[in-house]
Amino acid sequence: MEISTIDIIVFILYALVILGIGLYVSREKKGKNKSAEDYFLAGKSLPWWAIGASLIAANISAEQFIGMSGSGFALGLAIASYEWMAAITLLVVGKFFLPIFIEKGLYTIPEFIEKRFSTNLKTILAVFWIALFVFVNLTTVLYLGGKALDTVIGNGDGSIFLNSIIGLGLFAAAYSLWGGLAAVAWTDVVQVVLLIFGGLLMTYFALTNVTESGNFIDGLKYVYNAVPERFSMILSKGEIITPNGRDAWNDLPGIAVLIGGMWVANLYYWGFNQYIIQRTLAAKSLEEGQKGIAFAAFLKLIIPVIVVLPGIIAYVMNLDESGSLTRESIDQGFIGSNGNIANDNAAPWLIKNFIPVGIKGLILAALSAAIVSSLASMINSTSTIFTMDIYKSIFNKKANDKKMVKVGRLTGLVSLIIAMLIAPQLGNLGQVFQFIQEYTGVVSPGILGVFLMGLFYKKATNNAAIWGVISSIPIAMYFKVAPNGWSNSSIFIDNIPFMHQMLITCLGTIFIIISISYLEGNKEDPKGIKLSKSIFDTSQSFNISAISIMLITAFLYAIFW
Repeated sequence: MEISTIDIIVFILYALVILGIGLYVSREKKGKNKSAEDYFLAGKSLPWWAIGASLIAANISAEQFIGMSGSGFALGLAIASYEWMAAITLLVVGKFFLPIFIEKGLYTIPEFIEKRFSTNLKTILAVFWIALFVFVNLTTVLYLGGKALDTVIGNGDGSIFLNSIIGLGLFAAAYSLWGGLAAVAWTDVVQVVLLIFGGLLMTYFALTNVTESGNFIDGLKYVYNAVPERFSMILSKGEIITPNGRDAWNDLPGIAVLIGGMWVANLYYWGFNQYIIQRTLAAKSLEEGQKGIAFAAFLKLIIPVIVVLPGIIAYVMNLDESGSLTRESIDQGFIGSNGNIANDNAAPWLIKNFIPVGIKGLILAALSAAIVSSLASMINSTSTIFTMDIYKSIFNKKANDKKMVKVGRLTGLVSLIIAMLIAPQLGNLGQVFQFIQEYTGVVSPGILGVFLMGLFYKKATNNAAIWGVISSIPIAMYFKVAPNGWSNSSIFIDNIPFMHQMLITCLGTIFIIISISYLEGNKEDPKGIKLSKSIFDTSQSFNISAISIMLITAFLYAIFW
């Protein structure tokens, strides 16, 4: 099924609407230049519903829409723990982290490190985050987005791959570079509606094609009955073997998704990741920010229907009568010549083959919304960190608002160009979502340890924090052999799942920080955060939302245990 004229028109209308909104909200009022607060924090004017929508739009990118569908194809519903546990994590961030960030008046997450520890440590982490955003996040989103559009619009032969990367990059830049966070956040409101609606439509039409009846309920029953083991959330060893012969337990090791290393991944991502937390720093008030976080948590509970279930459906549709993957699945790109899941092809394959004319343009717009909204957020956050934590802090401490906005726009442009040059070189990364989790898991536990100690341990010293974050890398690398890539091979201990590695590394970092702080006098640091019970008070609406989300999450795990 090819892209029709109607699909193209629908897609063009989407692009025009997004550009129109982005440029409208980012216009400068007559006689008033855009201030740094306007550009980097949307003038601290975002309401709760815009914050919640923008959090999800920034989060759901090609990494999830495409990558997690690929992991759904390989692992099943268990990969949805990243979504459902994120809902609980968001509540923790809203109640215990955000009040401190808002009280400190932060622009960036590295800025907290400066206020709590030192400028040197802030600079180290700022450089790290810029490198991570440019060389990992931006590049992988562009790469996956280009591959997806090449599959859906083209023939999957790479003929429009490079043009897709360029188009996505320019589209994101067209409004985000000029308008800053305001343009990103307000367009995200439209993007997330389109993303969720389009994603649900994709799942619906995929299910209607599973059985001859064409009924999506029949399709859902058939998929579940065909592979009931792939609807298990807590995996046991040997329960799920991926198409390349890997035990899925190594990626999602049983109960650790509830009480182990997944908390390290989620707390780092949702609590201390600049391009995620930045929109909460732009809230009208703390209460608005917390309500926005609760709204995002509700949305996270339905995201697996959009990003995981399609992968399971694609898996079932490619099984033969014996329950093995068909030869056609290899030809369609699901299995590469090396036996790995190739190109995370599940979602693009479903869109190309089973979505009707007209709707396909809407689904394509939803896919593009997932990609472009995340690109725009990453570009804006990269420019924010460089401008506020490096340029203004080191090179030009007296920079005015006009200069900082100009530097921010230039930084975003340079970052995007670098990522667009690197993205086509990434090649076949297999399960990209899992790849990114494991790669980031080498460095995120140490950073999380430093932040947790900075927030809640008044005796933590600057030297302890520096040694803690530096030591976390060799601790993490103890479990890996770099020449073999990011596999679960190890130097001294065999087959330690990377989720366990993250937990061990985080706990090791915390132990180092406590030990060095003890040796340096075991006294409260002058920069220690003074906490009181009142700072963690939350509104009734947040409390009701939190209880509801926790009950729904517990119910989901009880059903799919």
